Amino acid sequence: MKPQTQAHALHWTVAKLMRLPWPWLMALADGLAWLWRRTDARESRVAWRNLELAYPDLLPSERQTLHQAILRSTTRQVMETLRFWTRPHAENLPLLRRSHGVELFDQAVAAGRPVLVAAPHFGNWELLNQWLASRGPFAFVYRVPESPVGDAFLLRARGADTITQVRAEGAAVRQLWKRLKEGGVVAILPDQQPKAGDGEFAPFFGVQALTMTLLSRLAERTGAVVLFAWCERIGPGPDFALHFEPAPAAIADADPRVAVAALNAGVEKIARRDPAQYQWTYKRYTLRPAGSGEENPYR
Repeated sequence: MKPQTQAHALHWTVAKLMRLPWPWLMALADGLAWLWRRTDARESRVAWRNLELAYPDLLPSERQTLHQAILRSTTRQVMETLRFWTRPHAENLPLLRRSHGVELFDQAVAAGRPVLVAAPHFGNWELLNQWLASRGPFAFVYRVPESPVGDAFLLRARGADTITQVRAEGAAVRQLWKRLKEGGVVAILPDQQPKAGDGEFAPFFGVQALTMTLLSRLAERTGAVVLFAWCERIGPGPDFALHFEPAPAAIADADPRVAVAALNAGVEKIARRDPAQYQWTYKRYTLRPAGSGEENPYR
């Protein structure tokens, strides 16, 4: 069976499940978070280790409370995303109850300026993608899953007439540069660890983290307006606030070390708004600076 056919069947199955009422989906999410803790699942272990690294001064009881909140938020984000992927955008966007700084984005687009949207893994970034698609054509970079079926599923789930999905591969930089030079919009998740040699180390919650230079290089070379953007959960139900704010000028600095330090500082500022909504289940600190003597902290 072709990957596209399997992806279609998977999408159909998920869509059926996601027709359950929101309270039921949230209950399923909470049950999954409990199961992760109970079985010491990978997500639970990674989140705990990240808290030890990023919040070393927390008391054990405080770390335990935050750990539980992170897993609960993460599983809810999973259910929300599956719902958003399988329902019409017009049905999802009304869940954005508030907005802040949207005029920054609209003004830049109206002026014909290229726009780089830096969207950290905070809240629900898939809902942000759908909002951007409602404003006009844009491209975003995604890391290709190892499974061809998974890749086909993502292309289907995230697809829309106004969305161009760019694989995070060699040709990506040329595609993004061309779109920006033409005054287009590009969205990048800036807090994914790049491959060794494709980034620079900079502090993130006080720990050196290998950080992508792609966003900063594009900003420097195209003169794009760089905006941080995120959809923050603001209630117990699927209620969100959309935020845009200008990135610091240093994010486009010619010195990549200065640029990635500014990028990490911006992401950290957003994550600290509500640490439970940040993706702490991701191994952010796997690669260590050369000559530091440090080992992979997740081993």
